Amino acid sequence: MANTFTQIHIHAVFTVQNRTSLINKEWKERLYEYITGIIQKNGHKLLSINGVQDHIHILFGMRPSQSLSELMQDIKADSSRWINLNKFVGGKFSWQEGYAAFSYSKSLLPAVIKYIKNQEEHHRRITFIEEYRKILTDFNIEFDERYIFKPIEP
Repeated sequence: MANTFTQIHIHAVFTVQNRTSLINKEWKERLYEYITGIIQKNGHKLLSINGVQDHIHILFGMRPSQSLSELMQDIKADSSRWINLNKFVGGKFSWQEGYAAFSYSKSLLPAVIKYIKNQEEHHRRITFIEEYRKILTDFNIEFDERYIFKPIEP
C-alpha cells in the first residue's frame, strides 16, 4: 500500500493443546523453520522464535496487510497440519485455542529477543502458567482464570 509506513513488533505466545509436552528437541528446529516460512510467506519479518516442549514464543515485525488473528490462525493451522503430516507425535497434534500477543517498541526488542532465546533456562525457574500470568499482569491485561490456557490434565 503506497504511503503506508509502520513499525509494529509483536510478541506472540501459544501452547500445545492441554499444554502437553509434545514439542520434541529432535524436530523443534524444523518446526521453527516451518513457522518462520509461514510468517515470511505472509509478508512479515521473524525476529526471534523459541520455546519449550509445551509452548512457543515468536517475535516478529508485522505488516499491516493482514490482521494478527488471521496470521495466528495461519501459523497454528499450517504448523499443526505439518506436524501431523510428518507424524512427529503419536495421535493428532493441535495447538490450544487462543494466543497472547503483545506489542513492543523498537528499543525493547533486544531484551525481548534475549528473553525468547533463553526459554529453556527461564523455565527451570518459573512455570509456564506463572510466566503467562506475570506477562498479562505486567501489561495490565484483565483476565479470567477460566480462560487461562488449560493446564495439563492428571
